[in-house]
Amino acid sequence: MPQPLIEVRRLSKHYSTKKGLSRQVVVKAVDEVSFELYAGETLGLVGESGCGKSTVGKTLLQLLPPTSGSVRFMGQEIAGMKGRHLRAMRQDMQMVFQDPYSSLDPRMTIGRLIAEPLSIHRLASGREKVKRIDELLELVGLSTSYKQRYVHELSGGQRQRIGIARALALHPKLIVADEAVSALDVSIQSQIINLLQDLQEQFGLAYLFISHNLSVVKHISNRIAVMYLGRIVETGETHRLFAEPQHPYTRALMSAIPVPDPDADRSGRMVLSGDVPNPAEPPQGCAFHPRCSSCMDICRIERPQLRERDGHSVACHLYEDEENEKERRA
Repeated sequence: MPQPLIEVRRLSKHYSTKKGLSRQVVVKAVDEVSFELYAGETLGLVGESGCGKSTVGKTLLQLLPPTSGSVRFMGQEIAGMKGRHLRAMRQDMQMVFQDPYSSLDPRMTIGRLIAEPLSIHRLASGREKVKRIDELLELVGLSTSYKQRYVHELSGGQRQRIGIARALALHPKLIVADEAVSALDVSIQSQIINLLQDLQEQFGLAYLFISHNLSVVKHISNRIAVMYLGRIVETGETHRLFAEPQHPYTRALMSAIPVPDPDADRSGRMVLSGDVPNPAEPPQGCAFHPRCSSCMDICRIERPQLRERDGHSVACHLYEDEENEKERRA
């Protein structure tokens, strides 16, 4: 079994805020998240808005300092790493942001934007830098004439290609794509997804692909992790997760995927009741129990742990009861 490129164990990111005049409240944006990601693999991270997906990605790359937990990249602990050591590690870990317009400096030409990481890490200069910029533009499907343009002169898809070119400039091993196609038209989304897959095949990249669009995640991911209110509730290989979703929340997400057939039978569709709980005041026990049609008494008291079952992990008391029954019969 190969060693994971990045190994995350019980990663947490908490924020302290005030409620009222003096009461301190801790918001657990990410709460003891664990997963592995292997070289050349794509892990899709999905869930509703506000579940902590983007915070996981930023904390993973140390753009946000973790509250607790371990992040090992290529066998080296990087949680809490700072200064020149973190800068050196950043060459291997890059991010593609959701909004390409806000993540690119409008005062700089495209050529300068792509050259910036090369200059910061002192990887190229002079003609070598110009050659590298041309190579990167061609890699993402843009003409070298774009070097003299500015961000406002580009379409959304072209801007995202520039964001991808910047991420590729340092020859990274891991790219965190945070809602990288959510702001794009459907036809442009498919182009960017195909580009990411081609680059992955060419360079052996690993992706943490963060999205709320399950159709896109199904197309690009090898494995999927489902998040709810700061915690992972289910993980598994993509084909199995879509064929046999186990957690009630995962089943509800799958049920909400649009079907491009007006005559399709939607009578069995699961519709979640209520709203996502306030992360500052999460419910006791399982965080999903106020919206779960399969809720049991234990769900209101005890929080289920993520347990592996035949390569598929789920955090739900429904399956704990099944496992206990099997053990009693054995």
